[in-house]
Amino acid sequence: MIAAAVYAGTGQLNIVVVAVIAFLAAVTGDNLGYAIGRFGGHRLVDRYGRYVLLTEARIARAEAFFGRHGGKIVSVSRFIEGMRQANGIIAGLADMSWRRFLAFNALGAALWVGAWVSLGDLAGQHLSTLSPVVQSFGLYLLAATVVLITALVARHMLGRRSADRQ
Repeated sequence: MIAAAVYAGTGQLNIVVVAVIAFLAAVTGDNLGYAIGRFGGHRLVDRYGRYVLLTEARIARAEAFFGRHGGKIVSVSRFIEGMRQANGIIAGLADMSWRRFLAFNALGAALWVGAWVSLGDLAGQHLSTLSPVVQSFGLYLLAATVVLITALVARHMLGRRSADRQ
């Protein structure tokens, strides 16, 4: 989606078409997740959830949280890595009504697609300005990304270790 938006910014693609396709794909993907959660339910999560880090304890906490804040979570989770992928499944597991899920899912998708398509389009419009900057700072950006990812993984592992001890 971002690459397509950058291409649209350079005049290679139509930005409206990119946004519409991204929106439809986002809503469809989460609705498939909702169907998996609703109709496959706990049976599928119990069997395959460990492969995508969905443990019984995490699902129980997520269902309780969805019970209190479902609509807000569906909309905002688009912007949170990990939650974006699991949000439809958890909404289905929590028996959120499909119409309510669809409305909040569409709102979140519109905001998410709008933000990323706009940024990509803007970057594409200014590609000739951004390219030399990215090239000159590319190695530093790569190093900073590696350090950030390493820190996040270490934090996650330490958090899991302390949770296992309790």
